[in-house]
Amino acid sequence: MADQAATEAVSPSPKPEAQSPDAILECTGLSRDFQSGETTLHVLRSVDFKLYEGEIASIVGSSGAGKSTLLHLLGLLDTPTEGDIFYRGRNITRLGQEAAAKVRNREFGFVFQSFHLLPDFTALENVMMPARIGAGSMQWMREAGKLEARAVELLTRVGLAERLTHVPSRLSGGERQRVALARALMNEPAVVFCDEPTGNLDSKTADEIFVLIDQFNKELGKTFLIVTHDEHIAQRAQRHLKMTDGRFVPA
Repeated sequence: MADQAATEAVSPSPKPEAQSPDAILECTGLSRDFQSGETTLHVLRSVDFKLYEGEIASIVGSSGAGKSTLLHLLGLLDTPTEGDIFYRGRNITRLGQEAAAKVRNREFGFVFQSFHLLPDFTALENVMMPARIGAGSMQWMREAGKLEARAVELLTRVGLAERLTHVPSRLSGGERQRVALARALMNEPAVVFCDEPTGNLDSKTADEIFVLIDQFNKELGKTFLIVTHDEHIAQRAQRHLKMTDGRFVPA
């Protein structure tokens, strides 16, 4: 169940609610333009998309196809030029910075190609970071022990029980991505966005990361959206989409 405070941060939209109650996340007419000198780059072109609760969906496409831009917009890491984004039936497209940050922290998790781990913090500390950011100082003091136990549990589930005190420089690429996956799940998000999660990994390690994603989907009911250029990984998702030139095309 979504955290009440985060739900309150998602203010009701003056526009009609999303029409698909079974879609946890939905966008309509989503576009993103970038200006390069006097040239306008239409990276995303009026995209409609639905992500269904409890599924693993993948979007495949070449570099520049628009798939990462779409993920960043859906995850409130960027703002669209046009269109709307609905989360659990409410419009979250133009939340203020503070409200958007709460949704990202409490409702969404993120896994990136480059891991984005804090280099001076241990694996355990990196995994705990979303909880530390989201909690107030008093809540952190009350719940630090419980939150640490959750981080230890997550790292154990991804096979890193013996690496809790290792900093990222002492971990392999696959181990760093396991830490990143555990971190993404720390606040028990409803949706986990994975942006090229296997892009820096060899094929064997990439398969191991997908197996973990599949396990968290099946065992915890987490919804995953994966964008990738790797057809092998994309095809293993429950639903497979393809993007070219900022639009969805037949896969």
